[in-house]
This record gives sequence, structure tokens and C-alpha cells, in this order.
Amino acid sequence: MIHDRHLFGPGPTNPYPEATLALGAPILGHLDPAFLELMDETCAMLRQVWGTGNARTLPLSATGSAGMEAAFVNTVHPGDVVVVAVNGLFGQRMCDVAARCGAEVVPVEHDWGQPVDVERVLAAHASPAIIAAVQAETSTGVRSDIAALGAGKGDALLLVDAVTSIGGIELRADDWGIDVGYAGTQKCLGVAPGLAPFTIDDRAFSRRVEKPRSWYLDLGLLGGYVGEASGSGGRTYHHTAPVAMVASLHAGLTRILDEGLEAVWARHEAAGRQLQDGLQEMGLELFAAEGHRLPELTTVKVPDGVDSAAVRRYLLETHDLEIGAGAGAFATSVWRIGLMGPNASPDRVLLALAALRDALAHA
Repeated sequence: MIHDRHLFGPGPTNPYPEATLALGAPILGHLDPAFLELMDETCAMLRQVWGTGNARTLPLSATGSAGMEAAFVNTVHPGDVVVVAVNGLFGQRMCDVAARCGAEVVPVEHDWGQPVDVERVLAAHASPAIIAAVQAETSTGVRSDIAALGAGKGDALLLVDAVTSIGGIELRADDWGIDVGYAGTQKCLGVAPGLAPFTIDDRAFSRRVEKPRSWYLDLGLLGGYVGEASGSGGRTYHHTAPVAMVASLHAGLTRILDEGLEAVWARHEAAGRQLQDGLQEMGLELFAAEGHRLPELTTVKVPDGVDSAAVRRYLLETHDLEIGAGAGAFATSVWRIGLMGPNASPDRVLLALAALRDALAHA
């Protein structure tokens, strides 16, 4: 049986219709000139949503977690000091991945639900090789100030997780000093999971690990196929790209840029504000710190005496509507409600609020 769900959790989201239609287009070979042209156009559009002119901007053939792996495995030399701002689950994962690459990890811990304290992060070590942070922490619904980190990074590389932010809120890689960034397709870009939009600037690439532990994610090898090879005609075979997913991403990005990137950001902002106001009018308490809440992913405290899992199950079984549980220590005490991509609209907000009101009445 095929289920048609309202995906209002932390991701994946329901895709833009254009992205879904593109999945049904005829398959092309991954070295077909027509596909390479499509890939080049996709990389160019990714530069726009990243806010960068980096030649090495490409969709990695893997999910966002592989984007994280690629970011660290290509830039961390054994013994490098890597300062990681940890204010949720994905900051913790950064520490794990960096340590596996041989880094001396300096975690800067924050309470979950709070934004990154820029001054503490910048003061954590005198001369780190890398400073890493999550712009939109998916586990807590908190936005952190990446521009301030970039302004104070000094000689360090700034490595940023933009999985939940890209295509949903302001992101300006070049203006903010982001040297390495990774994301995913399944959230505000409104495309199915499967690709990791990635960017790396010349400064970071010049310091890269010449022969990283991962052959598949070696940016030196990948650059001969996409990114820096765009438009050169001098392609080198690396792997069989997921051509249907690239076509879908191309369609999703076209949809976003046709609407206008800043208009898309404003649409997400309006939907998030409407949802958060509605939740508070229902008497619910929001989890993320006021003034730092993501519009595309709202965290709300489960009321005392309410069975979190039962409410989520009721929503799924009765309304075909998915919201997410919390993460870590907040798995049963927080809900995560995402309004991303096409779901960032007033009608979806009203649906989410009405369904949750009904579920609470039956909890």
C-alpha cells in the first residue's frame, strides 16, 4: 500500500511537485553530454542557494551525513585542532567524525535549545585548524550566528552544517566566511533524500588532505567530474552519479530560484511565525530560545501528562501526518514540527495546528 503522508517532521519533507515529476524523466547516462549539462546547471544553481562563487560546489552522491564525512575527511590532518560548537545532536556528531579523522577535538558545550555562544567558541583555542558549527540545529530548532563566527575565525577554516538551513533561511557562504559547507536535499530544498549539496573554497581546498581516508568522498578525485570541471569538457570518470536524483534537484532548485530565493526565505519565515504563534495560543510552550528559533523547524514541549508517542501515532494513523519526536534526552518531552519546502505555506500551518489540537483532545 502506498501512503501519502503530510511530512511535517524534521525531514524529509514533501517535495516540490516539480522535483517529483523530474524523477520520472527518461534516465540518461552519467557521462551523456545532456546529463553533464544538467549537472553543470545544477552546480550553478547550488552556488546561488549557498551564496558562493566557489567552483567546487556540487551535489555529492550521498545523503547529508556523507556531506559531513566529506567535509572532515578532506580537511582534517592527524593532530589538527578542531573546535566544535556543540548545541545539539549534530554538533555531537561533528565531534565524533572529526575524532575518527585523527583530530584533537575541542568541544564547546551549550545547553540544548540555546544558540552557539560565538565568543566562547572563538576563545576555546588559540590557533585551531578548523572551527565547526551547525547553522540550524535540527535536534533543537535553534539558529546560530554563522556570520559572527566567520568574522572572528582568524586563520582557521570555518566548516558549517547547513542541512536544515539551505533554501529555508538566509545563507551567505562567501559573505560569512564559510570555507566548507554541506547540506541535504530533503529539507527546505524540497527534494527527496539522497544528495548532499557541498561547497569548498580555494583556501580550504589548498589545505586539503592529499589522500583522504575515503576514496569515494575524495574531493580531489570528484573535482575532475563535477564542480571545478564544469564547462571544461575535461571530465574524468569517478562514479556513476544518481542521474534521476540530480534531475530532481535541478527541478527543485529551478522552482526555488523562479520564486526568488529571498521570497522563499520570507515564505518559510511567515509559516514558522504562524505556526509558533498558533502553538502558543493553544497553551503549548516552545523549546528553543526566543529570538533564535528556526522558522522551518519548530520545537515544542510535550505537555505534562501527555504521551508523546501516542499523540504522534494518532496523527499518523488518523491524519496521515508525521511530526518528529525530540532527540537525545528530550526524545519524549519535545516534538519537532517542520514546515519546509512546499510545506512552508499557510494552509499547511492550519492543517498542522488543527490535527495537533485533535490529537491532544484524544491523548
